[in-house]
Amino acid sequence: MQNWSRIAVSALISGTAASLAMTTALSLLARRESKAAVQPINSTSHWLHGDSAGSFKKADLRHTAVGYGTHHASALLWAFIFEKWLATQPRREPLHMLRDASMMSAVAAAVDYGITPKRLTPGWEEVLSKTSIAITYAAMALGLTAGAMFTQERYRRAKGSAARR
Repeated sequence: MQNWSRIAVSALISGTAASLAMTTALSLLARRESKAAVQPINSTSHWLHGDSAGSFKKADLRHTAVGYGTHHASALLWAFIFEKWLATQPRREPLHMLRDASMMSAVAAAVDYGITPKRLTPGWEEVLSKTSIAITYAAMALGLTAGAMFTQERYRRAKGSAARR
């Protein structure tokens, strides 16, 4: 049971880091493509509001909150899968963690845009170029790496502290 709790807490941390990294990337990339910074996040609400959600250029509860909530939940799901897999592996050095997080991000991109029905995709393709979407998934890998490295070190220190008692 403790392992599931650890995985859940780790996923909350790494998923939040991934979500924030991706949201930052989406906003910056949208601005680079002369779009409103919130348009990619708003577009994620297309599962509820239809394809026009990506054309909404202002932040509001209806589009932005739903879009961000959906995006964050998705990041937590992928982080949970990643952290569950990491729990079966030996401790990772940063470069290996980045490699593994990049693989998880690639799987997420393949599922999001290759398997998932159109209505349930992130919706970013309505606003951003394929290059920007790829960069966003790279940001996901960086966020997952940072979060997983943080929790790995946190649990290593806790384990060492408990052993000294």
